[in-house]
Amino acid sequence: IPIPCQQGKCMNLCQCNSLYIIDESCWIEDSVEEPKLKYERLANGVTEILQKDAASYVKCNCLCTPVRINQISLDESGEHVGICSEDGKVQVFGLYTREGFHENFDCPVKVVALHPRFSSSNYKQFVTGGNKELAETSTLHEGEGTITNVQWRANLIAWANNVGVKIYDISTKQRITNVFRDNISLRSDMYPCSLCWKDNSTLIIGWGSSVKICAVKERDHAEMRDLPSRYVEIVSAFETEFFISGLAPLADQLVNLYFVKENSDHVEEEFRARPRLDIIQPLPDGFEEISSDALTVRNFQENECRDYRLEHSEGESLFYIISPKDIVVAKERDQDDHIDWLLDKKKKYEEALMAAEISFKNVKRHEVQKIGMAYINHLVEKGDYDTAARKCQKVLGKNMELWENEVYRFKTIGQLKAISQYLPRGDLRLRPAIYEMILNEFLKTDYEGFATLIREWPGELYNNMTIVQAVADHLKKDPTNSTLLTTLAELYTYDQRYDRALEIYLRLRHKDVYQLIHKHNLFSSIEDKIVLLMDFDKEKAVDMLLDNEDKISTDRVVEELRDRPELLHIVSHIIFHYTMRDKLACMLSYDRPNLLPFLRDSIHCPLEKALEICQERNFVEETVFLLSNRRALQMIMEELGDVDKAIEFAKEQDDAELWEDLISYSIDKPPFITGLLNNIGTHVDPILLIHRIKEGMEIPNLRDSLVKILHDYNLQILLREGCKKILVADSLSLLQKMRRTQMRGVRVDEESICESCHASILPSDMAQNFSVAVFHCRHMFHKECLPSPGTIPGVQFCNICSAKRRGPGSGILEMKK
Repeated sequence: IPIPCQQGKCMNLCQCNSLYIIDESCWIEDSVEEPKLKYERLANGVTEILQKDAASYVKCNCLCTPVRINQISLDESGEHVGICSEDGKVQVFGLYTREGFHENFDCPVKVVALHPRFSSSNYKQFVTGGNKELAETSTLHEGEGTITNVQWRANLIAWANNVGVKIYDISTKQRITNVFRDNISLRSDMYPCSLCWKDNSTLIIGWGSSVKICAVKERDHAEMRDLPSRYVEIVSAFETEFFISGLAPLADQLVNLYFVKENSDHVEEEFRARPRLDIIQPLPDGFEEISSDALTVRNFQENECRDYRLEHSEGESLFYIISPKDIVVAKERDQDDHIDWLLDKKKKYEEALMAAEISFKNVKRHEVQKIGMAYINHLVEKGDYDTAARKCQKVLGKNMELWENEVYRFKTIGQLKAISQYLPRGDLRLRPAIYEMILNEFLKTDYEGFATLIREWPGELYNNMTIVQAVADHLKKDPTNSTLLTTLAELYTYDQRYDRALEIYLRLRHKDVYQLIHKHNLFSSIEDKIVLLMDFDKEKAVDMLLDNEDKISTDRVVEELRDRPELLHIVSHIIFHYTMRDKLACMLSYDRPNLLPFLRDSIHCPLEKALEICQERNFVEETVFLLSNRRALQMIMEELGDVDKAIEFAKEQDDAELWEDLISYSIDKPPFITGLLNNIGTHVDPILLIHRIKEGMEIPNLRDSLVKILHDYNLQILLREGCKKILVADSLSLLQKMRRTQMRGVRVDEESICESCHASILPSDMAQNFSVAVFHCRHMFHKECLPSPGTIPGVQFCNICSAKRRGPGSGILEMKK
């Protein structure tokens, strides 16, 4: 049933036997698979010409009329053109010069081919023929019927006649082979042969429904004898479903133009269907169909196989489908076309956004942000508000105007909560009114959500006093609401109104009350609230009072707790602490022998105060105990002069700087040196001490000291060897364990993201082919997002871990942490 085009732009292309309006400006059938080519009709006056005359041949975008043109040939440079026609004329002329040449024959000339490197000095180097072929003035072949096609590439000429296809080598003046046609029942004038060179040594032959791919190869010198220096090997041969009207190469694939006849249930005889343009992948014993498009050209119902031609423009992937009343140009689809198909045909906005981001340098007609906005609009229309809000972070970027527009749109549809968690809150910020609007929305409907936003959002985002007033208004309706009270305390804290915050925390018995007191030094504010603090948490209250006795007077504490008998034991504990301070003062004055044990055993003694008094009274041993390590060692050596005690102190502290200080002080004191030699071996390298002893110095018991050093050294060697064996075994065990851990599978799910583009690692359509790289460190990348390989050929490193100078397996360690 003919259906007129509803789009108004296809010039009645839809007047065909189909029950649908076809896509791609009405060129091809609707398909689940994305088409490989796009189509458009040749314009610029061609339409008007074809309404009166029939197109017979097209080359270099030129249409030749009014006499039927049988073939047009260009040289390799595109500067000279040869034309043959039904009136027997052959013309060769320069496209950019006035030079020309023509020849008249007494019969129609079917084919013409210029030498690829044709020049004005060899105008007559062309091949032409009615029933024979000529090269200059020599006859290459004759007697096998009309020549229907000639194709010249480098030094090779291929031509087709009624019998088959010949290949001739100009350089050796030898005919290489004859490829016979398979179906001799087909009329060669109705089903002509299609020839095209894929490269300088590969000829593609299409005749009837068969395709042959012929490779011209050099023959081994030992096999030549009287044979040509080259031979032809048919590397692929297969049958197609329809009749071939034209062939053209497309990388390692083929573009086939088919003439289609089909049977109808309503009509006994066959009828002509729309021609098909297929892309196929040749195989040794067949082919794989990549895509197939049915083209709606004018008057296709009246055309024969010989009425169609397929010409291609090398290097541009342009294909011209020529019929008597129509000329269609097909070209490879680019990234913009792919995005169009994803958006318009499949509504796959996420894939379109990803494709635009990955290939942004090659995208001309689309903008990443506009695609992202279309995706957000699509999600909002679907009601998937959370996903739409999440995509705003990526799509809107730093565009403040777009952000505010989206916020107001989400307000209009009642979804401010959905977008709240994705709003900018770092260096990039919206107007305070935007954040206040969202906080008020939560305050009306969701106290817990409001409290969460207050904790997560920096206070600089909004006017704090405005929100405080709004919370206070709500507390008038619900004065005991703990969520609102806690949030109000946090707002007061940010506003440095700590007294107000402390009152609320104490009222709620909030766990953060002690942290608030310490952080902001609020001890003067809690003198009348000690009972409340004790009731809330006795242990923390006692610790706070003991640690800050200089800030809270003992008398004040006792006074506050006197009316609470159940807290008397706690009062006693506090008094005991203060008593300990008095006991220290007493021992400093009257009980010196027991002072050092008291300092060691007492956990409540104020040590800073004790150090101050011990230094004032020159109590060396007690001061050493309370002092820092280096200062204490200095006092032992200088004031006590006790090398054994100094060595014992250095051993206890196990500090290299202390040993260095001890060696420096002892180096000119022989008794000290003897003591060091007897004790230093297991703690410090004795060579450090021996090298620094002055020559000629007399050292008591030196021999015995050296013997002990050697004995200690041997003991250390044995210990180190034992440790080494244990470490080697442990290292091997851990290495094996790490390898087993790294070889485990890595879970990849919808939440996994690409570390380069930060998009989901998995496509939304799992039926689609995709490639993902996962490193041992658990970082994942799309294959197209992988960083450039490292300096080692064939080895790919994770650029994130390499930048941080981390080794393999560090990602596992981080996960464990």
